[in-house]
Amino acid sequence: MQTNPTYSSLVAVGDSFTEGMSDVLPDGSYRGWADLLAARMAAHTPGFRYANLAVRGKLIRQIVDEQVPLASAMEPDVITLVGGLNDTLRPKCDMGRVRALLEEAVERLAPSCNQLVLMRSPGRNGPVLERFRPRMEELFTCIDDLAARHGALVVDLYGAASLSDPRMWHVDRLHLTSEGHQRVAEAVWQSLGYDPQDADWHAPIPPTPPPGWIARRTADVRFARQHLLPWIGRRLTGRSSGDGLPAKRPDLLPWERPDA
Repeated sequence: MQTNPTYSSLVAVGDSFTEGMSDVLPDGSYRGWADLLAARMAAHTPGFRYANLAVRGKLIRQIVDEQVPLASAMEPDVITLVGGLNDTLRPKCDMGRVRALLEEAVERLAPSCNQLVLMRSPGRNGPVLERFRPRMEELFTCIDDLAARHGALVVDLYGAASLSDPRMWHVDRLHLTSEGHQRVAEAVWQSLGYDPQDADWHAPIPPTPPPGWIARRTADVRFARQHLLPWIGRRLTGRSSGDGLPAKRPDLLPWERPDA
């Protein structure tokens, strides 16, 4: 891996994590770690180009069918691929199929870029993670194996103490806060060989007094009403939060700030 390399283009592939939920800008749109990373890379390399094909709610089959061919055809310097976690969170999940589709994605993307980046997705501490942890860790073992065989980088967000802290997660308990996305951008930035801007991005967050019992129960009720019940409803009806939504940034174009 180079030190302070000169990458001229980036294509991000994936689901809501890569789209940037819930790092909300003033206009209501999402920024996220991939935009933050692109901005840094653009400041380092004039003429830098960026595309973000991610759409919230996408399963690995949809990513392979809808995003992988587009990303491959763009032939950028760097492709980031994060997918499969939505599959592991479904009540019924064929992990053999997920592994096969992820392998298909990597085999198609690795030859079409100078550097493919894979990730061990972050996991919030709590009962939900414990329920799905075996599937997640099976997915991460597959990612490690694919990276070793295809020369991809693996960014270990799952092993970062800071990103398992509930304070780094939005009230929906599924997506990172703005600070969480900043730490992910830093992790990928360093993995690509750039000088650290935050060498301790993965370090545990200093403790704060825990919320009281009433505050926790109020938060639980709000979470169930605003996020959990709608999520269950979509699962039961076969709908996705990303149905009908276009890619975030479908064309590989010179980087411009979202507020430019």
